Amino acid sequence: MNNSILYRLDWWLVLLYLLLVTVGITNVYSATYNDTLNSIFDFSQPVGKQFLFFLVSVFLGIIVLSLNVKFFEHFANVSYFISILLLAGLFLFGKTVSGATSWYNLGGFSLQPSEIAKLFTGLMIAGLLSKFQSDLKSIRTLFKVACCLFIPAILIVLQPDPGSALVFLAFFFPLFREGLNYSYFLIFLSLLALFLITLSFQIFIAIGIICLLIFVVFFILKRLNSKIKVWPFLLVLVLSVGYALSVDYIFNNVFEQRHRDRINIVIGKEVDTRGVGYNINQSKIAIGSGGFMGKGFLEGTQTKGGFVPEQHTDYIFSTIGEEWGFLGGFFVILLFCFLILRIVISAERQNSKFRRVFSYSVAGLIFLHFFVNVGMTLGIVPTIGIPLPFISYGGSSLLAFSIMIFIHLNFDANRLNDW
Repeated sequence: MNNSILYRLDWWLVLLYLLLVTVGITNVYSATYNDTLNSIFDFSQPVGKQFLFFLVSVFLGIIVLSLNVKFFEHFANVSYFISILLLAGLFLFGKTVSGATSWYNLGGFSLQPSEIAKLFTGLMIAGLLSKFQSDLKSIRTLFKVACCLFIPAILIVLQPDPGSALVFLAFFFPLFREGLNYSYFLIFLSLLALFLITLSFQIFIAIGIICLLIFVVFFILKRLNSKIKVWPFLLVLVLSVGYALSVDYIFNNVFEQRHRDRINIVIGKEVDTRGVGYNINQSKIAIGSGGFMGKGFLEGTQTKGGFVPEQHTDYIFSTIGEEWGFLGGFFVILLFCFLILRIVISAERQNSKFRRVFSYSVAGLIFLHFFVNVGMTLGIVPTIGIPLPFISYGGSSLLAFSIMIFIHLNFDANRLNDW
């Protein structure tokens, strides 16, 4: 590695990364603490494995920093193809955990290809958009980008793991930055709103709400512009009603029972604090009991009592909330905000479209993971099983997000070099 790169590294970003990993290892230690655990170097325990994953991440990161930035552009297509093969191979060689075949068993460790697929899809999207004459207003470009996103997402849904597939929405961040029309985002929000409205009410009430909303929008726009035509609104009405009528089929045939139960709890159709809603309820109790200052390291009663299942993975934020309180939770949220902001600011400094798109992809993936995971522990987002970056226990997640950070650091350090 060229020694001069050390002077060009964004050390503030490195510091934020190290702080988040430290928070993660500390809280994995707390969430999995028992009388036989004496050290973070006990590699038979989750905290020891997490520390080992961190060391491997740093080792791979040093290799990433030493690579020519053009390597990633040339490697984008190959890496994406590898990720698709890994996802497809799960149907033959995968290990089933909690009803989803999402893992490869590698002896004492497991590999989750969906985490790797996010990294390689980011490189692929960056490669597509950086090509000559790639324009997001072009149907051809949109089709290519859609295929790149839908292929891994569909393979992940079929595992079935729709929660992990949902994370691919993060790639809309770089797409909007590069000129994708915001109407696509409005369409997505409208479909999501219609989906939730239809689930929350009886179908005839839902259709009535849809008709009322479309009429109100038409009435307001008509008052502002008398030349507004009626037929586009009638078309939207017909399509919306058709979509609403299909929601019940989609909900009952695409989603598994565990996903349906979790969504019903969040929208208030079910209250089940002992069954499927147990995790969320115990997580909220843990966070609430932490108060302003927290109970202290290894002093969380919910954590020590093992009341929150999977607390060292998907519900790690509840450990932070209980033992470090509002201040600890707020500190972690600030770290993520500064990290994402730092990546976005440095992305705008890039003189290469490939590097800018990839950096925005990294920021989008971290933000969506962070928002959904914290929202999940607070009970405002359904439990969909995605980790908190750098903090939740899991080698695949830590490795993937660490490599994303180191690739971005490489791009930023070499932004003035066009090799």
